[in-house]
Formats: sequence, C-alpha cells, structure tokens
Amino acid sequence: MSIEKILKECHTVAVVGASPNPDRISHHVFNYLCQHGYKAIPVNPRATEVAGKTCYASLSAIPEKIDVVDVFRRSEDVMPVVEEAIKVGARAVWMQEGVVNGEAEARALAAGLLVVMDHCIMKEHKRLIG
Repeated sequence: MSIEKILKECHTVAVVGASPNPDRISHHVFNYLCQHGYKAIPVNPRATEVAGKTCYASLSAIPEKIDVVDVFRRSEDVMPVVEEAIKVGARAVWMQEGVVNGEAEARALAAGLLVVMDHCIMKEHKRLIG
C-alpha cells in the first residue's frame, strides 16, 4: 500500500457517506478534495446533493470510472462498500480515521485493490503533497 501513490495517481474519488451538512467532517473532506484537484463524487442514499454536486445513492449508480472509494461509514458497515467497490472496478479503498475492518481489508486486497485503513485522506494529502 502506498498512500502517496494513491494520492498522486488516483483522481476520481467516490466519498461514501459524504454529508450535505457543512458541520460534518465528511463534508469538509469532500470539499477539500474538490479544492485540491480531485474529482470528488458524493455517495449517500439520503442526499441528492453535497456541496453543489449531484449525490449518488450507491457506487453502482455513478456513471463513470472510480479510482478511490473513500469510506465514511462505521467499521462494521464497510464490507458491502468494499464488495461494491470491487464490482465497479475501483483501484483503491480508503477507510477514514477510526474505520477499521480487517476482513474488508483482506477482501479488497484479495481482489487486487490498494487499501488504506484508519487514515484521513485529507490529513495524508496535507502531509505528503500539501
């Protein structure tokens, strides 16, 4: 796993759990990605829009190729997201800080995806790229 490789080579990021509420960290991270050259796509079945962008109910509903699936979900809810990430052909799964699921990590790795677990994509971008 190379965090820097993902940040430099993967430009389309589906943010699962992106919130339309500007007080939520997922909203802040989503905006950060948009402002730093990534095509961030919000995924949340309870929202139609996040930060002015069309929000999709699932990864499968996104009409374009996804490089990274950034997961803002509880650890126990990650496996279905990983399965869908595999199905849509994502290159990487990124589980945000506090999201830890070894079984989901093993499943993604076995399917050939890059995996980052328990790290914030925004913090890592600031640290490595700026």
